Amino acid sequence: MANAAQRGTHRVLVAADKFKGSLTAVQVAERVTAGLRRVVPDLEVTAMPVADGGDGTVDAAVAAGFERRETRVAGPLGDEVTAAFAVRGDTAVVEMAEASGLQRLPKGIFAPLTSSTYGSGELLRAALDAGARTIVFGVGGSATTDGGAGMLSALGARFLDAEGEPVPPGGGGLADLASADLTGLDPRLTSVDLILASDVDNPLTGPKGAPAVYGPQKGAAPDDVDALDAALGHYVKVLEEAIGGKAAEYAAAPGAGAAGGIGYGALLLGARFRPGIEVMLDVLGFASALEGATLVITGEGSWTSRPSTARPRQAWPRRPAPRARRSSPSAAASPPAPVPRSRGHPPRVSPHVPRAGRGAVHRRRRADPGAGGGEHRAGLPGLSPARATSKGPEP
Repeated sequence: MANAAQRGTHRVLVAADKFKGSLTAVQVAERVTAGLRRVVPDLEVTAMPVADGGDGTVDAAVAAGFERRETRVAGPLGDEVTAAFAVRGDTAVVEMAEASGLQRLPKGIFAPLTSSTYGSGELLRAALDAGARTIVFGVGGSATTDGGAGMLSALGARFLDAEGEPVPPGGGGLADLASADLTGLDPRLTSVDLILASDVDNPLTGPKGAPAVYGPQKGAAPDDVDALDAALGHYVKVLEEAIGGKAAEYAAAPGAGAAGGIGYGALLLGARFRPGIEVMLDVLGFASALEGATLVITGEGSWTSRPSTARPRQAWPRRPAPRARRSSPSAAASPPAPVPRSRGHPPRVSPHVPRAGRGAVHRRRRADPGAGGGEHRAGLPGLSPARATSKGPEP
């Protein structure tokens, strides 16, 4: 290929996802491109970092030409953090991990019963404020298992206990839920095309539900898993009283258990579920970038000591352009727990208070060294966004 490429007859498309604990998708594209040009200095390369809805989704959108926006929202424990989303025209890409991801927890600390998705709801509201009519809501890498209750609260829902007070944040607090009121939800949500983009299709509860499958990765001990599963089941029953049988139907639907059940909250908002990689390839313009490519370099992975809980998944469209040659997509690993970063902003929602016994903050439980994503937000100077190509060595 080298001789042909030197004559300018070949073009390479670098379209890889992140390698958790090692490189972001943007960094993978940077390093692969540098290696190619070390061998063929004038090779024509198109760099397209990709994502599947989990952490790194906003960065992939920005690399494809979306505008990065930042706003202050509540982190999973209530401390204020700066979170990003991406906008192009009337389309927004929102990544729940930016607000409610494991990387937002202080290092070495988990809060499986009390972490909240409130900040993810604030991110969705910011996208509405930006004029978005289509919102791609990427979910994955969450620190939370609250069924999306925090997100819905940020958007105007009310979840009250028997005394008429708001239930505590987090999935554990839903055990005290007595009534739910969704009538105050932001009316703009009814006119928005909300797309739930996820790489898992678990239901909300049960042996394949969010607490059982993904709770341990967020620090949940066996009794925490049982408590969360029971609390989410109670949450669904209370919502049935408020909105009818569709509450139970959504709980069993594919994607309801994604990201600690925030998928369920999104379905309650009218979201339509699609596999995250398919959505993001559409949003990033993969089909047009693929045209004319002689070789496609792709991949994904993670650094984890835990066994996989996710099923292998197809990472590319079923019918790619016949001229493109591609490597086989790897089997997906289960979302491991990232090495979180410390935050210290004033609380926006009820702050987390460590308690003794079940539900306390789990300290000194080491997260898998890989999960990361989000620690490195470096750009890619010298690499072209999707649908644009570049030649020659990097500057």
